[in-house]
Amino acid sequence: MAGFTSVGRSWVGLATAVALLVAAGEARGQQAQQNPCADEAHHQFDFWVGTWEVSNAQGDVVGTNEISSILGGCVLLEEWQSAGPYSGKSLNIYDAANDKWHQTWVDNGGLLLELDGRLVDGSMVMEGRRPGPDGSDVLHRITWEPLAGGDVRQTWDTTADEGQTWTTLFDGRYTPKE
Repeated sequence: MAGFTSVGRSWVGLATAVALLVAAGEARGQQAQQNPCADEAHHQFDFWVGTWEVSNAQGDVVGTNEISSILGGCVLLEEWQSAGPYSGKSLNIYDAANDKWHQTWVDNGGLLLELDGRLVDGSMVMEGRRPGPDGSDVLHRITWEPLAGGDVRQTWDTTADEGQTWTTLFDGRYTPKE
């Protein structure tokens, strides 16, 4: 009987250890299910979420843009479709470790644009560098400004001379699509 009791205790010990590991795994799973992106900083760019009709500065509709909150509210997915064949997508995320927003834009013309920035006076401002057509270094600055009535203005400016002069590539108004 002594041997059986010893074996029985080993099984009880093993069963207890397994139960503790399962409980710890469940606790980690519950922590992962809690939204790590629920704080205010992760939602600074939520004013851009929606389905939009986009017009240029002259008032001409140039395309549609759908911005969705995905991955538990941690990421904004942009899906741009111009009035023509041009389309693109971006992923936007708040990087808490660096206290900044990041956007990675890709399109069907092969463009990759990576931007970083933050909320400045209520507008999201992101910048990034990439080579221009002649190989020179070009700084891109895109600003998203929430407007009265729920519209959003987006301006995309570039400079090749460290900000001495700026060229506006796009000045658009996002209006909620009905």
